[in-house]
Amino acid sequence: MKLTGAQLITQLLERQGITVVAGIPGGANLPLYDALRDSDIRHVLARHEQGAGFIAQGMARVTGRPAVCLGTSGPGATNLLTAIADAKLDSVPLVAITGQVPRAMIGTDAFQEIDTYGLTLPITKHNYLVRSAAELLEVIPEAFRIAASGRPGPVVIDVPKDVQNEFVTFERWPEPGRAEPQRQPADEDIARVAALLGEARRPLCLIGGGVIAAGAATQVELLAQKTSLPVASTLLGLGAMPHDHPLFLGMIGMHAARATNLPLEECDLLLALGVRFDDRATGKVAQFCPQARIVHIDVDASELGKIKQPMLGIEADVAAALAALLPQLRPRPRREWIAEVAALRAAYPLAMPGSECPCEPYGAIRQSAACLGNDVVVASDVGQHQMWAAQAFPFSWPRQWLTSGGLGTMGFGLPAAIGAALAMPERTVVCFSGDGSLLMNIQELATAAEEGVNVKVVLLNNAHLGLVRQQQQLFYGGRYHASRFHAEPDFAAIARGFGVSACDLGAVAEPLAVLHRALQEPGPGLVNVPIAHDANVYPMVPPGAANREMIEGASHASAA
Repeated sequence: MKLTGAQLITQLLERQGITVVAGIPGGANLPLYDALRDSDIRHVLARHEQGAGFIAQGMARVTGRPAVCLGTSGPGATNLLTAIADAKLDSVPLVAITGQVPRAMIGTDAFQEIDTYGLTLPITKHNYLVRSAAELLEVIPEAFRIAASGRPGPVVIDVPKDVQNEFVTFERWPEPGRAEPQRQPADEDIARVAALLGEARRPLCLIGGGVIAAGAATQVELLAQKTSLPVASTLLGLGAMPHDHPLFLGMIGMHAARATNLPLEECDLLLALGVRFDDRATGKVAQFCPQARIVHIDVDASELGKIKQPMLGIEADVAAALAALLPQLRPRPRREWIAEVAALRAAYPLAMPGSECPCEPYGAIRQSAACLGNDVVVASDVGQHQMWAAQAFPFSWPRQWLTSGGLGTMGFGLPAAIGAALAMPERTVVCFSGDGSLLMNIQELATAAEEGVNVKVVLLNNAHLGLVRQQQQLFYGGRYHASRFHAEPDFAAIARGFGVSACDLGAVAEPLAVLHRALQEPGPGLVNVPIAHDANVYPMVPPGAANREMIEGASHASAA
């Protein structure tokens, strides 16, 4: 067989099962785009490379399989960086293929030349600068293997233009790159976990994104039921256990309900599964779970003891560990501990003022959820709306919730929602966004219109960087600066300008009926929800404080 490097890339992607890629062409990757014309791979033309990166993330997050984005050299590659870094922080399997100037021009400051290899070194699991077309036969499958193996993450393949045009002759196709078998736990470690769980009087399980990545959600539910184990979740673990399970406590951390954070103060054993103890979850880490012995199970050995020293750290895939653990456990009713947790939940429920009104933050989320049902995929941007959605949306299944947890990237939501809709066209995707976040990738409304994806943007519009304003109010003595948008664009008109249907709940007599109609229409849509400028998300743990020091606003005090 004799193919160019560009033809080789497209056919190797096809052999990996890739059917959709997102990207933008430019001078240095035009040979690849020329080869894509002859491929069955569907190309989604994003309006910004960051949007392309997050579209690919949306596909990867909702399926658990590696997804691909493309960019040209120079600004094309630098525009992808935020999406790549975001994938690294949240362990998302992403393969980014960038064009590069011809080999002979590397290092000459040629037009649109940038050191993509050097720039992506600290934000990827692995990266390549391909030196010959023949290397692609090894590099492409290996990139997919690395992206999907162990703790998933991003891989960058930088391909000079002349390598894309170079012919290579070969006799056999390489095998597609697949995830390596997951690491199994040691028998003695699992026996020790079983013994510790048996001894504990007040155990609690904390689940994170690693549970979803491992496909261990069902096993977590079995573990909870068998041992009467209350389960709390990090932001990225939401959906791994149904919101209405009697043993599920909700999200821990900075914006958790008091009834979720307080049991962590009381537990005597914390079984941490696929979590990394980040500061938004733990608060002041030295005071996190002060009475508990900690068992930490994670596929990434570097996370064990990195932030919170466990009594027992186990490097293993969570699903493999639970498969070995479950047969060793005997049913335990733990009536006293369950009653104590239930009393805390009764005393300190999460207050959701305005949840019946679609023009209030909680109401926009709860009423959207009631309209869309359990099958909907939920994306969010970053800010107050992200926390309102995390608190209030009734998540029911793994990979239902797509949000930027580690990097906290404003502008993530809309393109990630488009990616999810491309990967799962049978489902509706709702994206809860804020005006500050949406403006950071609003150009992707054109992509949504062009692709006809079933994405609904519910825009909680307070004309502010709401979480910045809230922190300036609470922790900077009300000295507001650069958190107010004095120009308030007409988002419904902007959406229509991109070819997306839109409505404004602030301008209609029956907002609930209008919301329901908008969410049920096929194709992309935007619902502008004007909310109070001074609406805050509570509870809130002050930055650097312990989780027990959460503060609550007047609305919560009156509603509780």
